Amino acid sequence: MNVTELLTLGLSHTRNAIAEALYLKTNIDVTRPITFHALVNERCNCKCRHCEYWRQAEYIPELTIEEWKKSLLSIKEFTGSFAVNFSGGEPFIKKGFIDLLIFCRDHDIHAGVTTNGALLNEKNAANIVAARPFNLNISCDSHTPEIHDYIRGMNGLFNKITKGISLLQQEQAKQNVTFPIIIKPTIMSLNFRSLPEIVQWAMNIGATAVNFQPLGRWTRETYDELWIEEKDWPELDRSMEKLIAMKRAGAPIMNSEEVLRLVTASFQEKTASPEYMPCRIGLQEFYIRPDGDVKLCFHFPSIGNTTTQSAKEIWRGAEAKKIREATIKCDKLCLLTCLSHKSLTNKFSQALTILSRQKKTESLH
Repeated sequence: MNVTELLTLGLSHTRNAIAEALYLKTNIDVTRPITFHALVNERCNCKCRHCEYWRQAEYIPELTIEEWKKSLLSIKEFTGSFAVNFSGGEPFIKKGFIDLLIFCRDHDIHAGVTTNGALLNEKNAANIVAARPFNLNISCDSHTPEIHDYIRGMNGLFNKITKGISLLQQEQAKQNVTFPIIIKPTIMSLNFRSLPEIVQWAMNIGATAVNFQPLGRWTRETYDELWIEEKDWPELDRSMEKLIAMKRAGAPIMNSEEVLRLVTASFQEKTASPEYMPCRIGLQEFYIRPDGDVKLCFHFPSIGNTTTQSAKEIWRGAEAKKIREATIKCDKLCLLTCLSHKSLTNKFSQALTILSRQKKTESLH
C-alpha cells in the first residue's frame, strides 16, 4: 500500500460519494461499486466458537480460480482500478489461492486477505509477500494464547500467528516489499476487558494497525457464552474510552471514535439512530459468495451471479435496483467491518493511520 494507490482509490470513493448524494436526492443511479468482498470458500481449518461454517454438513459450490479471474476482470472493466478483500472460511486452504493473488498483482487489482493465520508458514509467507497483497488482515482475538486458541478452536494457533507475522516481516525485508499487516479482533465477552492490551501487543510485534469489530449473533455460543450482557455494558464503555484515548495518543487503531462509541449500542442491539441513516451499503458494496452469487449486503438476497453476468449487468440489473432501495431503508446498526458505513473522512483517516504506522515500522528496521 502506498500513497499513489490510495490516491487512485480515493478518487473512486470521492466520485461515488457524489453519485450517492445524487441517488439519495433524485433517485438517479450513476453509482458504481467501490467496496469489494470476495468469500472464496466456507471451508475452514479452525473451529471458531462464533462461526457456523466448520459445522456445516455440506458447503455451497466454489468458483474455480479461473472463474474468479474472469469475475475480477469483469469488475475492472466496469469500475477501473479497485481493491478487493478475500476471505472465507479460510482462503489459504483453497488450492491455487496464492496464484489468484499473483494474478491480481499482475492485473493491477489491489487484493487484501483476511486469514486466521494458521497457514502463515515459511513457504506460504514467501509466496504471499511475492504476491504483494494490498494488506493482510489476521483474525486474532487475544494477546494470550489460552484465550485466543479457545475462541478459535485450534491449539497452538496463537503461536502460529506470532511466528507467521515474524516470517512475513522477514520476507518483506528480504524482498523489499511493504504491505500492512492488520490485527483484526472480534470484541466479545472473553476479551473486551483486555482490548487495550491487544493493541499494545500488536504494536510490540510490529503489526501495522488494529481493526476491531463487535461480535454478531450467529452460533449458539454467541447467545450463551460470548455476548456481552447488560451487567457488563458500563465496563465495555470504559474499555472503549481507553481505546479512544490510545487512538488520540497515536496508537494505530483503525476504527473511528464514532464507531468505538457505538460498540456498546451494538451489544444492546439498538437500531441505527437518524444521524447514521440512510445506510449506503447498497450504493457501495459488491459482495461475492463462493459460488459467484453477488449481494449488496449479506442480510439481503443475491442480485446476480458472476458466472452468467458481467459485473456491470449485475450492478445495473432489476434485482440490484430493488435490493438497493431496500438497503436504504434498513435501520440495522451494523458495525461489522465489512458492513459498517464509513464516511469519506473516516476512510481517509484509516488510510493515514496505516501509512503513518508503516513509516514508523520501516524506520525501526
